[in-house]
Amino acid sequence: MARRKEPSIPDAILDQLLAGADAKTAFDPGGLLDGLKKALAERALNAEMDHHLDGDGGAGNSRNGYGSKTVITDGGKLSLDVPRDRQSSFDPTLIAKYQRRFPGFDDKVISMYARGMSTREIVGHLRELYGVEVSPDLISAVTDAVLDEIAAWQARPLEPVYPLVFFDALRVKIRDEGLVRNKAVHVALGVRHDGGKEILGLWLEQNEGAKFWLRVMNELKNRGVEDLLIAVVDGLKGFPEAITAVFPEATVQTCIVHLLRNSLDFVSYKDRKLVASALKEVYRAVDAAAAEVALEAFEAGPWGQKYPAIGMSWRRVWGEVIPFYAFPKDVRRLIYTTNAIEALNSKLRRAVRARGHFPTDEAALKLLFLVLNRTEKEWTMPAREWHMAKAQFAVLFGDRFNKAAA
Repeated sequence: MARRKEPSIPDAILDQLLAGADAKTAFDPGGLLDGLKKALAERALNAEMDHHLDGDGGAGNSRNGYGSKTVITDGGKLSLDVPRDRQSSFDPTLIAKYQRRFPGFDDKVISMYARGMSTREIVGHLRELYGVEVSPDLISAVTDAVLDEIAAWQARPLEPVYPLVFFDALRVKIRDEGLVRNKAVHVALGVRHDGGKEILGLWLEQNEGAKFWLRVMNELKNRGVEDLLIAVVDGLKGFPEAITAVFPEATVQTCIVHLLRNSLDFVSYKDRKLVASALKEVYRAVDAAAAEVALEAFEAGPWGQKYPAIGMSWRRVWGEVIPFYAFPKDVRRLIYTTNAIEALNSKLRRAVRARGHFPTDEAALKLLFLVLNRTEKEWTMPAREWHMAKAQFAVLFGDRFNKAAA
């Protein structure tokens, strides 16, 4: 006869927890199960606070009471007492500052992975902080589940019209056939009619070219995009032609931020501020004719003579620079001053630097997708300039812009 398997929690402890109450009530809202979740969560949060204060992040810091936070569980809402510190630098892993859903094990692992921790770092973190022993293979299995989510997200339907789309790329190091290679990860960030931002897609490619960009544009079209009003690109060869081949009415604009940064790559460090100041006369010109005059003056001036490659780099993409000057200040500011893709890429670069290189393409996509996903949840309001820019878009593009609101 098979022996009865011993419960993982002794009956005596269960009896003590129930304290004579009906076992069925343990699963009710506010019952024993919720009480255990609350007690364990608060104990883990306090352990994280102790760890934070003992480490570098808590130097000269101390506890500062508790704050109340309500999180959503599978059974309803749960109120937690979250410890606070005097420097307000404590950001728990178990339940992050702005997280409103009570995490399971998978959620915790994915959250840590999204913060740039490797699988072995996650294993060590769980062991050190919670006393939980897991294998790197288990962590990999949990994070691999994100790949199905990526596939569904990459194929989801999109809006028919986007007034503004930023296309950009960053380089990541990925191990491929025994060698670590540089590959480009391309991100498309769209701005909707209401000013809300949305990540349209994420593509990884080693060899960029017109065929690749054409495939990306056709993918967007197949997912429901009918028109792009302004497409901001970073000067990659063949990209403007691929965009207009699929979206013939789109205005293709070279990203001024990228152009300026690339110009300063030619300049010695001690001259950069002065050269950047001289170039302001070009990109702040009132119109395309004045910009042409300013560029000629820069080329003929001391900085243009010392660094002739700068003028040549602007001339090469001048056809995609001059649309910028036809826009009013509010639209220019949206494209340049508050360039949304720059803020997004800074977060992606931090995550990439923390990892060094990735073992596979899938590992890179997992991390970048999770960073994008977390960032997108923080976008709750349109840019301050959008209200004025929206009125300008309505005048500049007429029915094409109005169709975005339909």
